[in-house]
Amino acid sequence: MSEIVRPVQHILKAEDTLEGAGVRLKRAFGNGEVPLFDPFLLLDNFASTNPREYLAGFPWHPHRGIETVTYMLEGQVEHEDSLGNKGRIDGGDVQWMTSGSGILHQEMPQRKEGMLQGFQLWVNIPAKLKMGDPAYRGLTGGEIPRVQTDAASVKVVAGSFQNVEGPVRGLPVDPTYLDITLVPHAAFELPVKRGYTVFSYLVDGEARFEGRDTVVPTKRVVLLGDGDKVRLNAGRPGARLLLVSGRPLHEPVAWYGPIVMNTQEELSVAMRELRRGDFIKAREVAEV
Repeated sequence: MSEIVRPVQHILKAEDTLEGAGVRLKRAFGNGEVPLFDPFLLLDNFASTNPREYLAGFPWHPHRGIETVTYMLEGQVEHEDSLGNKGRIDGGDVQWMTSGSGILHQEMPQRKEGMLQGFQLWVNIPAKLKMGDPAYRGLTGGEIPRVQTDAASVKVVAGSFQNVEGPVRGLPVDPTYLDITLVPHAAFELPVKRGYTVFSYLVDGEARFEGRDTVVPTKRVVLLGDGDKVRLNAGRPGARLLLVSGRPLHEPVAWYGPIVMNTQEELSVAMRELRRGDFIKAREVAEV
């Protein structure tokens, strides 16, 4: 059986929005796109040279039932959680946090000369694991392997590229998360698992995906149909893009703010626990 190149299914423009205490960002997709991107729930791209657009940050707020993936390209974010963990996410670093049964945290961008830019991706958790213990992976840029070819530079956060495996492993949706930079007109191909959800986000430059005449410009997310591989070509200015894949859950989604469960009753329980003060179940976050 011949391998199938994944066709372009949807191209969505990232939309301006305000989040947190007033951070201006681009939302590539969110709850309006459920279940198109299953198991992925949301992708935000914050990028600004104006500190007034990001310094208000994301003060204390709860999460339950999801994983949040914060990836900084430039700048710095200070983070802290209700279980006593705190630290800094610098340019090139990743924090992959599993909220599980519940956590309160804050993420506060720090003032920077020039561009501050990063991403937050939300990944759904299977119903049977939503009330598990919280955990996080804090990765510095030096811990994330990079594969260099004549045409491409690929940072491997999760999954693999050319037999180089990323440090984020063992998660239920089996994610791949690649940061790819291509020289002008470079061709790129990646094998992917049949049946998995695959999307790409154009950070910079432009790209043309196989079978589509349209050139995809920056700040667009491309959702691909099913198949065995992704194939694309960078445009005249080259391209930088995220390429993400994961195993879909095919489960109901009940979503209210930063909490994502499977039923409205589970959301109601979470809200009651927040009001009562017994939302946090675990005494500490496991670092993996």
